[in-house]
Amino acid sequence: MTEFSQLGLSPTLLQAVAETGYTTATPIQAQAIPVALVGRDVLGIAQTGTGKTAAFTLPLIERLSTGRARARMPRAIVLAPTRELADQVAESFAKYAKGAKLSWVLLIGGVSMGDQVAALNKGVDVLIATPGRLLDLFERGKMLLTGVEIMVVDEADRMLDMGFIPDIERIFKLTPPRRQTLFFSATMPPEITRLTTQFLKDPTRIEVSRPAQTADTITQYLVRIPTSDPKAKRTALRALIERADVKNGIVFCNRKSEVDIVAKSLQKHGIDAAAIHGDLDQSHRMKTLADFRAGNLKILVASDVAARGLDIPDVSHVFNYDVSHHADDYVHRIGRTGRAGKLGQAFMIVTPADDKSLDKVLKLIKKDPEELVLDIDFAAIKDAPRRDDKRGGRDRDRSGGRGRSRAAEAVEPAAPVALTEAETTAAEAPARSRSRRKARPVAAVDAPLETPPMVAAEPVEAARPPRAEREPQPRQSERRGERRPEERERSGVKGFGDDVPAFLRRRVVIPA
Repeated sequence: MTEFSQLGLSPTLLQAVAETGYTTATPIQAQAIPVALVGRDVLGIAQTGTGKTAAFTLPLIERLSTGRARARMPRAIVLAPTRELADQVAESFAKYAKGAKLSWVLLIGGVSMGDQVAALNKGVDVLIATPGRLLDLFERGKMLLTGVEIMVVDEADRMLDMGFIPDIERIFKLTPPRRQTLFFSATMPPEITRLTTQFLKDPTRIEVSRPAQTADTITQYLVRIPTSDPKAKRTALRALIERADVKNGIVFCNRKSEVDIVAKSLQKHGIDAAAIHGDLDQSHRMKTLADFRAGNLKILVASDVAARGLDIPDVSHVFNYDVSHHADDYVHRIGRTGRAGKLGQAFMIVTPADDKSLDKVLKLIKKDPEELVLDIDFAAIKDAPRRDDKRGGRDRDRSGGRGRSRAAEAVEPAAPVALTEAETTAAEAPARSRSRRKARPVAAVDAPLETPPMVAAEPVEAARPPRAEREPQPRQSERRGERRPEERERSGVKGFGDDVPAFLRRRVVIPA
């Protein structure tokens, strides 16, 4: 075990680290901090929850302790893929930089840009930003990147998943080539390898664990259900939460819309839960995370926005409501529990439609999670009528077809009744009138009042001559006053006829 005092940090920085309660460095911190302090590029590969944030924050503060910030010219940039992760890096920077006279600003979307511009005008040492907001302010002319001395990229593989690699490349090209780069990622896909080869200069590669390896402090369980019905999945999730001794847990869903549905379902059944995903307002997301960290919220239902890098202490359980589409995301999801040597449990609900995704996860982690069997009659849940269907109790037979109520379907049809010829004609007449668009009823003026209209309509229908004997109707072009092509040919008019334009009669003089 390596003590922080052996890494070459200043006494002021060691005091700030001691106040946070840490005395022993993690493997990634013990290997990355000394290399970063001498100014070399670092390529750090470590699984989530191993302390990568402190591995670049501490040497960053140490190297920037000497020097002075200039207006609109930051000295260092820390790029994070999500607003929550950027805010977490800012909190770590605030804790460790207590004794250093360094200024910093958090550049993320969803908050006022005016305050960020005002801080840039005063001059800041460190920009902690998401790529989109940083480029937005740069394009507005609010900053210059020519004075950047240190460039940090955190959770680079998450940047790749979110489509930020073109933005990262552009930011690299805007900074001076003689900068120091600290590059950290949990996995190394080919695109990330290409990026490091292009922008890092002879980096020191530090890999403290096999990529995509799950922590040994996490007990993993697999729950198979025989149906993909959402109602059955929500029932299984509630059963797992009630069965396990959950202090606080995170439920991960693949889609943002599913996050809201699951959170409302848990709330409806008396479970303290709240949703967080990228479509929510930034202030609401921050408040939800703060409540969860403080212990005021038991269950956090989240998309993968909370799967990477968030340091939420003492998360006891992680529930995978959906099997992640990418196997790497599973590792990051369950990495929210079992952190800093503490024990955690992770559950994964699997339906018959998740077989391919499950095979990718099992192949990656090289483990077989223990299978749990829930005492639930899923067939009864699937066949049960939905009480929350607002249309269920209404008689929807008026809509004319698909929406008939079950009560209407249960009524047996009446037995057929023999009709006379007159009654049959009268019954068919409304159908004929409905088949004609905007058909108007024929008024039988001369007919006596006691004569039914349907009976009077029969002679009118019979009086119509057959289709072959009817007079041909004029074409649409003839109704507009136009003549047929053959009539125009018989008229003998060709070209302009007798009306020769004046420009054709003009005398032409050809020069000699």
